[in-house]
Parts: sequence; C-alpha cells; structure tokens
Amino acid sequence: MFIQRPLYLKKLTDRMHNGMVKVITGIRRCGKSFLLSDIFCPYLKSIGVDDRHIIMIALDDDRNAMYWNPAALSEYVRNLIADDGTMHYVILDEIQKVEEIENPWLPKGAGKIGFTDVLLGLMKIKNVDLYVTGSNSKFLSSDVLTEFRGRGDEVRVFPLNFAEYFSAAGKNFRQAWREYSVYGGLPATVNMKNDAQKAEYLKNLFGSVYLRDVIERNGIKNESELGDVTDILASSVGSPLNPARIANTFLSEKKTLCSNKTVSKYIDCLEAAFLIDKAQRYDVKGRRYIGSGMKYYFTDVGLRNARLNFRQLEASQLMENVIYNELLVRGYNIDVGMVEYRQMNNEKRQQWRQAEIDFVANQGSSRIYIQSAYQMYTAEKCEQERNSLRRVGDAFKKIIIVGDADVPWTDEEGFRIIGLEDFLLDGDSINF
Repeated sequence: MFIQRPLYLKKLTDRMHNGMVKVITGIRRCGKSFLLSDIFCPYLKSIGVDDRHIIMIALDDDRNAMYWNPAALSEYVRNLIADDGTMHYVILDEIQKVEEIENPWLPKGAGKIGFTDVLLGLMKIKNVDLYVTGSNSKFLSSDVLTEFRGRGDEVRVFPLNFAEYFSAAGKNFRQAWREYSVYGGLPATVNMKNDAQKAEYLKNLFGSVYLRDVIERNGIKNESELGDVTDILASSVGSPLNPARIANTFLSEKKTLCSNKTVSKYIDCLEAAFLIDKAQRYDVKGRRYIGSGMKYYFTDVGLRNARLNFRQLEASQLMENVIYNELLVRGYNIDVGMVEYRQMNNEKRQQWRQAEIDFVANQGSSRIYIQSAYQMYTAEKCEQERNSLRRVGDAFKKIIIVGDADVPWTDEEGFRIIGLEDFLLDGDSINF
C-alpha cells in the first residue's frame, strides 16, 4: 500500500537548492528510503527533472558494495555529473555503510578519508543538490553536522504518525487507535494480515535489528544489562527517571551493580539509534532546566510494547507517548513543565508543592502548555489537570487533550479542551 507523506515531502522541497547537505535521519524501517525513492524522486520528475539528473545510490544494496569505499563512491558520482550547469540531485541512501580508509595519496598512517570527505567534496560542485540518509544519530546528526560547520540540514523522519496510519488503515478512529496504540506506526505493519504477525515482526525487529545494531556499533559487552535498562525505560514511559534511580533498581531488584555512568551510556546509545527520546524537566516560573528526573518516550509505541511482550498496555501511558511523538513530528521542542507554588497544609502552615505539566511545547517564540488526560470523568481528575495549568501564570495557550472528548471547547478559565481524535487528525487543532 502506497502511503503519501506530504509533511516530509514539504520538508525536502523547502530545503531544495539551499547549499546544504540534507541529512535524512530516523530509526531503521521508518520509511526514509521510501521517502526518497518513491516520493521525492517522482516529485522531481513531476517538475521536469530528467532521469539523468537524479543520481540515487542505495548503499545497503550488496550490488553497490564497491561504493562502501569512499574513493570509489566519489569517482562514480562525479562521473555521472555533467558539467552543463543543470542541477543534479545526488541521493546517497544509508551513507553510514561507507567505511573510512587510508588516504591512498598519503604515506601509510598519515591520514584517512571517509564519507564526510566525499560529501564535503560534492558540496563544492555548484550544480549538485545533495541528500543523504542514515540510521544512527551519533554517526550522522552529531558527527556529520559538526563536520559541515553549519552546512548540514537535518530532516528527521519518524514512523507513521496516527494521521498517516489512519489514512491507510481504512477503519474508523476507535478501531485504528486500538491498533496503532498497540502495534505502532512502522510502515510494514500496515499491510500485515493479523495481530500475531505484527507482534512477531516487532519483537524480532527490536531484538535482531535495533538492539543488535546498538550493541555492535557501541561495542557493548553486557547485552543483558542493556536489555534490562531498555525494559526499565519501556515500563516507565512518562515517569521521571534518572541514571541513579535506574542503577538503584539494579541494586535493589536484581542484586547487581550497574553504575550511573554505565546506565547513562546505555541510554545515550538507545537515543543515538533513535529508539527513545528524552524530555527535560523545566521550571516554568524559575525559567531554568532541572537536572534530574528526565522523561523518556519511545519513538514507536509498537516497539515499546513489543519489548515488554505486549504487557503493560496502560492506555494513559501510550496516549502520552503518542502525543509526545506527534508534537515532535509537528516540529515542537518539548520539555516537561514543573511549577512550584505554596499551599496551606493541614497544620495551617505554608508548604511548597510542585505541579507537573506533561508537555511544554516550544516552536520559535510561541509556547503551548499541554496536559494529556485519557479520561476526565471525575471532579478530582478535572481539578488535577487544571491545577498545573492555572499555576503557570502567563498568557501562552493552555490545552488539555482528552482521550474521549468530542467537540473542542474552551472552559471558563480559558483552557482549551481537545479530544484525542481532533488533535491527531487535525494538524491545526492546537493553533486556535
């Protein structure tokens, strides 16, 4: 089934001819190659670009293994670029396959060349517009963008968001949501015939591809420890965590020692492979970040569920994770908000308390405070969600996304109440 991804096509077309290398990153199997080969390349042809001026090399194809040598790759691509002033679109898929080699024009040991040298060289050709993909952020987003000194432009691709999944599922919202919240949005799952097939695919993918990739790239010796940290993160989606707390869990529950430093390394590796993202805690009134108590979310809830063997399918956790991912897709930078306030206790004394805001979503100079509430049936639950927002004390938008709310409305305090369906299917739902 062909799934259009107009959001990412627009991100690519907006960056055409900007003089930078477009670095398309994201978790494996999220659709990066499909985006370039089946969506972007046809778009180029639709605006009149000749086939000869589209140079796409899939470096994860064994037939292109000779181009894992950077010198061979550079020579091959340059031979395809005509010196006629016509723009050539060079697309190198899975660039991390290209290995570093000894520079053949220098004495042995005097220096190496790798894919960054190839890309920097191609960028100097005036009639080249350059696009690369990769699956490891440490390898691409950090190292490559640093090498390019401001001439690298990252486009991160996520698994299908709910609106994309819904467009392909052919089901009503509730049916599609039940499937999506359990099996996630990796494109391959859309065409699978039954739940058992999806579950098996996700479990195998997590273990044999994603974790194996993390282990091999980072030289991790204790695979069991990495798996345990992954399980703790999966079980604790939406809850504040830090390496010290995870290390204490090893000590108290497993009776083993895993240092804070080791836990931090594992978390960094999982982030680098795009398996998880973190949201820092932000003191809204103090306008400062709080060092402890990060929240971690999985890039795809289906993978999170598969890691836990489809146990712990807590609806509120999954909804919060999906909302977090949706905000990322829409281009927001996200923190977890914290507001301190004083309240009289039972002994008639002032006591400092903290209220949490699920998401502080920033985009440029705009900000939105968002609460995720699967249900708000009771007065106590309504008060809990509103209390954090009313403590903020500024004029930015304040929204409560509710799992079963119907028509969006604004309450007497100015808080916008939006149903999950409206939020996920209407990209402008929070721009009221």
